[in-house]
Amino acid sequence: MTYVLAYDIGTTGVKTCLFSVDTSIQLVASAQQGYELYILPDGGAEQDADQWWEAMCATTKTLFASGSVRPQQVAAVSFCSQMQGLVLVDKSGQPVRRPMSYMDQRARSQLRKGLAHGIQIAGANVGKLLTSLRLTGAVSSSVKDPLWKYKWVEENEPDNFRRVWKWLDVKEYLILRCTGEAVMTRDSAYATFLYDTRKGKECWSDTLCRMFGVNPDHLPRLAEATERIGGLTEQAAGELGLAAGTPVFGGGGDATLIGVGAGATAVGSTHIYCGTSGWVSTVTARQLVDVSAMIAAIVGAQPGRYNYFAEMETAGKCLEWVKDHLALDEIGIYLQKQDVAQSQEAVYTSLYDYLTETVKDVPPGSGGVIFTPWLHGNRCPFEDPCAAGMFFNIRLDTGKTEMINAVLEGTCFHLKWMLECQDRKVRTSDPIRFVGGGALSPVTCQRLADITARTVEVVASPQNVGSVGAAAVMAVGLGLIPDLDVLRSFIPVAARYQPNAERTAAYIPYYTVFKHLYRSNKPHFRALNSAGPS
Repeated sequence: MTYVLAYDIGTTGVKTCLFSVDTSIQLVASAQQGYELYILPDGGAEQDADQWWEAMCATTKTLFASGSVRPQQVAAVSFCSQMQGLVLVDKSGQPVRRPMSYMDQRARSQLRKGLAHGIQIAGANVGKLLTSLRLTGAVSSSVKDPLWKYKWVEENEPDNFRRVWKWLDVKEYLILRCTGEAVMTRDSAYATFLYDTRKGKECWSDTLCRMFGVNPDHLPRLAEATERIGGLTEQAAGELGLAAGTPVFGGGGDATLIGVGAGATAVGSTHIYCGTSGWVSTVTARQLVDVSAMIAAIVGAQPGRYNYFAEMETAGKCLEWVKDHLALDEIGIYLQKQDVAQSQEAVYTSLYDYLTETVKDVPPGSGGVIFTPWLHGNRCPFEDPCAAGMFFNIRLDTGKTEMINAVLEGTCFHLKWMLECQDRKVRTSDPIRFVGGGALSPVTCQRLADITARTVEVVASPQNVGSVGAAAVMAVGLGLIPDLDVLRSFIPVAARYQPNAERTAAYIPYYTVFKHLYRSNKPHFRALNSAGPS
């Protein structure tokens, strides 16, 4: 029996998972701790690197405090992490400023000056677009891409920028803190859109660095997901409570490893993720791009495999918003005349379970109410930081149950929209693996099956699949698993949801209106939110 430790570094917290690897990958124990996401008035979204590390240290010690496995038995450490953050560090390894989250939208002028000028196709300068597509298979055309964050710091914080030694992503910063080694795995490198993906090249592109004004000395050494980067330093091991020298592997970003942990590693396999953010991803054997819909085939954990990836910024975060601003402290009064959050006799394991169970019998369409899940702008199938959420078509007889259900439906409508966009270029699978915290709710799973008209499969502990993916790449790196192609047999289906044809048909008119709401309100979003989300 071999034990490995995976850190899932999310937007709002870290989950530390201990796995055993033998004939299967089994979760032994886990611990989690939250940290801050700082949303700024100018569209900024930042985090504190020390809070990431402190949460890692605290959860590691908690995990081993009462367990039968000793820290010295851990064979390896790795990460599954949020992607497209910007962590600029100096030569001592310290961040020169607070890391910028993938959600940061401040670099609108840098994007405009760097890409949206001259003769354009799909909002991008034709010369830069074609060069980027030729070298990377995609183009950095979103205000949230780390390239434009890098340029924002260069322009707005020159003193900080002069101190920069290396440009890292979130997990790469933590690898540096663990080992003293500055690297970037190929999936993270691809997400900078400065990585030449052409066969036989696979390196940082000097051409793109020159074209976009990036200092190539800021870019770290490239590494594989399954590569041993180094061992825990004495200082890092002491702070974490682990053994010095414990191997640290490259791991991957969440967009890379969640599909691995879902068992969706074969070409043509599609998975849908619903956590803080959401996405649809299909495995391909070649690079594809749909510039008009903001979808690209990103580099995966397996050599020669890509994830055709469509993202929405807020998915499960919308239900959290409902909990905090619509339901909490009032749902008991208006629905069952009891405070579910405090009741000692509550049947449901959490308020989220209660919310979804409450709306299970609401008919398709939520009484005509439609919710748009764009609470922090949107990326696919349209890029617009000004887009916002709204409840459309509220009437006097609209109640909280309809509004809560509309949030679930609106999220599923958007996932279906991205699925349809993918079908223009690839054949998405049926069934679909559904993972993330949203997959814990049978109500949400059935809504997704009915709205997409696809069979939805859920694996055990779907909220932990990113960590499972990190455990899998460690197992490959340690020689315990031959390759990721055999992984599906390690991850069986725990529940399956079939679409109800009658409900699927009933959703069609609401879905049609949903897709028209952005185009109809685009100028209004821009008029109200042109300075970015507050």
